Amino acid sequence: MAAERTHNLDRRRVLRALAAGAASLAASRALAQQSDDPLQQLIQQNQREGLAESFDSTSRTIAMPKASLPTLSPATVQTTEAAVARYEKIAAEGGWPMVPVNDRLRVGVRHPGVVELRTRLKIVGDLDPAAVENDIYDSYVEAAVKRFQARHGLSTDGRPGKLTFEALNIPAEQRLAQLKTNLARLRAFDTKNASRFVVCNIPAAQLEAIENGTVMSRHAAVAGKPDRPSPDINSRIIEINFNPFWTVPVSIVRKDLIPKMQAEPDYLTKNHIRIFDPKNAELTPAQINWFSEEAVNFRFKQDPGEHNSLGSIRINFPSPHGVYMHDTPYKNLFGEDVRFHSSGCMRIQNVRELVNWLLSETNGFSRIEIDEIIKSGARSDAKLKPAVPLHWIYVTAWAAGDGEVQFREDIYNRDGLSAPAAASRG
Repeated sequence: MAAERTHNLDRRRVLRALAAGAASLAASRALAQQSDDPLQQLIQQNQREGLAESFDSTSRTIAMPKASLPTLSPATVQTTEAAVARYEKIAAEGGWPMVPVNDRLRVGVRHPGVVELRTRLKIVGDLDPAAVENDIYDSYVEAAVKRFQARHGLSTDGRPGKLTFEALNIPAEQRLAQLKTNLARLRAFDTKNASRFVVCNIPAAQLEAIENGTVMSRHAAVAGKPDRPSPDINSRIIEINFNPFWTVPVSIVRKDLIPKMQAEPDYLTKNHIRIFDPKNAELTPAQINWFSEEAVNFRFKQDPGEHNSLGSIRINFPSPHGVYMHDTPYKNLFGEDVRFHSSGCMRIQNVRELVNWLLSETNGFSRIEIDEIIKSGARSDAKLKPAVPLHWIYVTAWAAGDGEVQFREDIYNRDGLSAPAAASRG
């Protein structure tokens, strides 16, 4: 019996030795098959040295900002005042270091610039102050970068690119001035105690549907270009158009449509846009001289459908600027960090979700009924009862109810602090 136990023990030892040998062989083969990419080689080297995931075992990841808190609420003024005091202290103590630009930072990479990056992230509270000081871009730094990106309206991929470095390297004094400028705007804002309202923050290119102090839905938006800015608005949403026609504004006829027709004579036909004279008689594109201003005297109307520039929904509200919110066939634009492509109107992502909330107190428009109307392709309108207050605002710096300080680019250069970098990017 003892001999059998000894035999089994020896057998297990042999099996363990064989397994260890196989693992060693696999590791050797992996090392022999290193990537030709210098970045990957560096990551593999750091992983061999045991540096990839255990650098900051004593530090913690700081929570991301809360998604349910509105940009504007009764608490926003107080929290932004506290942010001003905090940034005054940061500026008085010398601010933060400039972070060397390096678009090759990934988890496992070592680089001297990570030291400045860690310091920068600690000063503003994105990285735990107890985090170990070193030059390694570890998982804790990556999480802190994601948090920083979320607070600046950037894609939270944890990989600092051009826009992230631009935001990192704006001086503390400028951020402080930005907070003070926007604090005055926040103090002037008044929802008049409305329980349900919509806020669209233009620099954030973001819309929030707010009910009883909670964000019911948040939507990426596409706002006006710097040379065709979206205006500040205080109004009430009164109507939804389903499967709308689009009547091309004269400004777009002049700036966009005429040049398009000069370059592509079949542009109107391809995009289902028809031409009508002042007596409502339909014309053909060949009847207009596109190398003159003649086209501005006619009306251009795009038929409903997937090709329509308004998509399947238009949201109307009284405004002296003639703007509105709408769907779009160009959904890819919502995935961009810089979303300023329109001529002043606002395109809204997942607009059906917003419309479902807007019509939740209006009889006859359940989500199923809304989907059926859109699917039918037929023109239909819904009058909101009651109307929902709407605010288009321009706020580039604030602190929400959780105290998290948010910054957005001064896309229209209204803060008066510096020229907007995004304007040059289009």
